[in-house]
Amino acid sequence: MAQLIYGLFFVIKLHNISLSLFCAGGIAGGIEICITFPTEYVKTQLQLDERANPPRYKSIGHCVRLTIQDHGVKGLYRGLSSLLYGSIPKSAVRFGMFEFLSNYAKDSRGKLDNKRSLLCGLGAGVAEAVVVVCPMETIKVKFIHDQSSLNPKYKGFFHGVREIVREQGLRGTYQGLTATVLKQGSNQAIRFFVMTSLRNWYLGDSHRKMNPFITAAFGATAGAASVFGNTPLDVIKTRMQGLEAHKYKNTLDCAYQILKNEGPLAFYKGTIPRLGRVCMDVAIVFVIYDEVVKILNKVWKTD
Repeated sequence: MAQLIYGLFFVIKLHNISLSLFCAGGIAGGIEICITFPTEYVKTQLQLDERANPPRYKSIGHCVRLTIQDHGVKGLYRGLSSLLYGSIPKSAVRFGMFEFLSNYAKDSRGKLDNKRSLLCGLGAGVAEAVVVVCPMETIKVKFIHDQSSLNPKYKGFFHGVREIVREQGLRGTYQGLTATVLKQGSNQAIRFFVMTSLRNWYLGDSHRKMNPFITAAFGATAGAASVFGNTPLDVIKTRMQGLEAHKYKNTLDCAYQILKNEGPLAFYKGTIPRLGRVCMDVAIVFVIYDEVVKILNKVWKTD
């Protein structure tokens, strides 16, 4: 994995993509996840709460109340470390790869059109899924799922990772890779397509400038579009990465079993908390990214 990340940064450097863009993406990702993680926790718990067994949670509020009752407020941050450690490189890879691909996709005027932004977003999503997101999400889901058991066995991030690798090998951190690639690829394709479309519409041929409020509104819209567009893939990915993933032969079998045992609405479990988190996530990340790039541009040229 270290060699893969090193190789990615080497390619970026070789093609003259400024590493400051990776720094900006990493900073934005780290700040964002600290703000929005409780909604990610609730979403994951609801998606893991299968109808085939007696459901534990009746609603979003019930999930929050039970978690605080059993584990205190800090229980809503169970698994944060895995996402925090992963969100920084995830956002760095996402924005760095998008800039790398968009440099080849821009027209002679240096403008990226809407259709090409979708392909660049797809490439960025696949890259972040393979390099960072799949192992990060697998560990996070296992941590959250473990907390729901009667006798949690993971004492902390590093202990949990050691146990997962000891019991399942490195493959244990890459459960649900296909579902993760599909989810992240479609996620970023939708988000960057919507964001680029809205930017191009707003800026037009004028000399307008994007301000943080406009960026946040466009980011939230892009986030909402991705939630409604690929929550079924997110549910499948979560099930494939949970502690009971052994029940499924593969991604298609997981989808079939969810449909057969729980019905089509099960593919949209956790949509509301995910909608809240993702809208905040995308809005915050795009705003912080743009502002950090402006700051870094003064001391570390990014163009």
